[in-house]
Amino acid sequence: MDLELTGKRALITGGTRGIGRAIAERLADEGASIAICARNAEQVLETAAALRAQGVQVIGAAVDIADGPALKTWIAKAATELGGLDILVPNASAMVPADSDEDWRQSFAVDIMGTVDTVNGALPFLEKSAAAAIVIIATVSAVETSGAFGVEAYGSMKAALLHYSKSLANALAPKNIRVNAVSPGSIYVKDGFWGKIERDQPTMFDEVLKANPLGRMGRPVEVANAVAFLASSKSSFTTGTNLIVDGGITVRVQY
Repeated sequence: MDLELTGKRALITGGTRGIGRAIAERLADEGASIAICARNAEQVLETAAALRAQGVQVIGAAVDIADGPALKTWIAKAATELGGLDILVPNASAMVPADSDEDWRQSFAVDIMGTVDTVNGALPFLEKSAAAAIVIIATVSAVETSGAFGVEAYGSMKAALLHYSKSLANALAPKNIRVNAVSPGSIYVKDGFWGKIERDQPTMFDEVLKANPLGRMGRPVEVANAVAFLASSKSSFTTGTNLIVDGGITVRVQY
């Protein structure tokens, strides 16, 4: 299916590893120009080079998502260099499933304020797009808790983002900007969260694996496919939704 993304301009935060990189690669596959940022400058350079090899314009920079002014400055610079902005994917996350005071502060700074600052920095450019789309990356931990990690900041912050994305969808619809969320389940990345659990806590890893009806964890590209669809004109009448990509591991009825 041609998602009609050729020539679109997309910005992805946390775009050098795991789900973020898969999203950047998938949108580049569809012909979109790409802007990515992450904290690690070396990873940004490597990822940007790989994306350019796909034949699209790429802009990359090392940016601390928790630094709101610096983030907004980079977004404005990147969007100007791209000639505008049509797709925004606030993907960066502190990803700290723990309960210390610092975990909560870091999660709020990156997951909540990082997303809000990303959206606010991009809005002046998205408003000029003929059909703009924002896809916020949440998690199934936002809608259902297993208790495996006890009380933790990660799911709570992502739950707040789902409320934010729905409110934002209602507010921006008159401006022809669609806002949706994608909530991944257990997505395996060798050097990511579940790769670490596999190495350090193999029993927990096996339990999660067995709990999934499909008998496996997801792949980053499977989340990226969902993002690409929601960002495209093929979902032009979809806004304010939360698309669960979890292999069936959640038991709640989606409505």
